[in-house]
Amino acid sequence: MMAELEGIGMTSRRTRMRLVNRLRDHGIQDEDVLRQIGEIPRHIFLDEALSHRAYEDTALPIGHQQTLSQPYVVARMTEVLMAHQPSRVLEIGTGSGYQTAVLARLVDEVFSVERIKPLQDRARDRLRRLRLYNTTLRLAGDTMGWPDQGPFDGIIVTAAPGGMPDDLLSQLADGGVMVIPVGEETQMLTCVVRHGDEFETTDIEPVRFVPLLGGVVR
Repeated sequence: MMAELEGIGMTSRRTRMRLVNRLRDHGIQDEDVLRQIGEIPRHIFLDEALSHRAYEDTALPIGHQQTLSQPYVVARMTEVLMAHQPSRVLEIGTGSGYQTAVLARLVDEVFSVERIKPLQDRARDRLRRLRLYNTTLRLAGDTMGWPDQGPFDGIIVTAAPGGMPDDLLSQLADGGVMVIPVGEETQMLTCVVRHGDEFETTDIEPVRFVPLLGGVVR
């Protein structure tokens, strides 16, 4: 793993640290999350033509009308999730695998679901290169999420449904937390904590994500 992390030299390490400092200035306080943002080589989650922009605080395309989320959004969602100290996390929307990698270095197990097989295949290769073996990936099925592996004490959703998905709420363990963008034209990053049969919902901040869709793309 260290070879991957050292692969782009001192200049890019300084670039990564500038990104970390920018995130800290923008309000990210969890130093463990910031450390992972600073160490994980974001450039390997992009096509080579875009790798020079990897450490900008911006979303970037990864193909199939999907994006690699803005580092601030990755850090913010992870910070909100980690405030509840989950150990088994379900991720909806593997995408490039970058958010998966950040989570994998902070929790015991990550179960990640993706509907677009070419993205999943590339994400799996990247996670193997980084030796993140506590990640398990699957293609989306008929039911949202991964019921057979639940309940989860953390769920993170990287695409926006129009409303709160009951299928995911049912896979949340008692005391567990879900971080999810909700809405269509206007989206709100939302934190949901389960207390028995009740769900405590807190609005975090406005965001912009691609819509959460069903079906598998091979």
